[in-house]
Amino acid sequence: MPGRNHWTRHAFSKEGFVNVMIETPRGRRNKLKYEPGKKCFTLHKVLPAGSTFPYDFGFVPNTRADDGDPVDVLVLMDESVDHGTLVPARPIGVIRAEEEEDGRVVRNDRILAVAVGAHDYRDVKDIGDVGDVFLKEVERFFVSYHQTQGVVFRCKGVGSAKEAIELIRDSLE
Repeated sequence: MPGRNHWTRHAFSKEGFVNVMIETPRGRRNKLKYEPGKKCFTLHKVLPAGSTFPYDFGFVPNTRADDGDPVDVLVLMDESVDHGTLVPARPIGVIRAEEEEDGRVVRNDRILAVAVGAHDYRDVKDIGDVGDVFLKEVERFFVSYHQTQGVVFRCKGVGSAKEAIELIRDSLE
């Protein structure tokens, strides 16, 4: 496998889209995590029976969020892709969130984005376009996902596509 800089060096494509490295495809119970030092994906967590990732989940290369990990992204697209796929995407918003574990609280936002070329989501331009039911379901997934690990996850509101892009830019390494 090529070195890290070969395929993870750019947070933004030359066309201005956000590059998202998919770690965990939609419909999977196994949460994978890219390990830069090992240059591979490792099994990070297993969701309980009946729980799966609702959409492809990944990160923006060369970013560092407040929790110390790269910026997290949930990508809406017509079909799932394999882990390790770099997906150019258009941010549509952010779910502002915090996690509490062992008495320590850290910010851990989730960017929502639409894959470039998606058909089913092509008209989704901003977080308001997905609707309240969609947002509540995504929030419930993250609350439940973290709860099984003994972590409290709190949604603190949502932000626009512009806010999502600013968050990514502020997180560039």
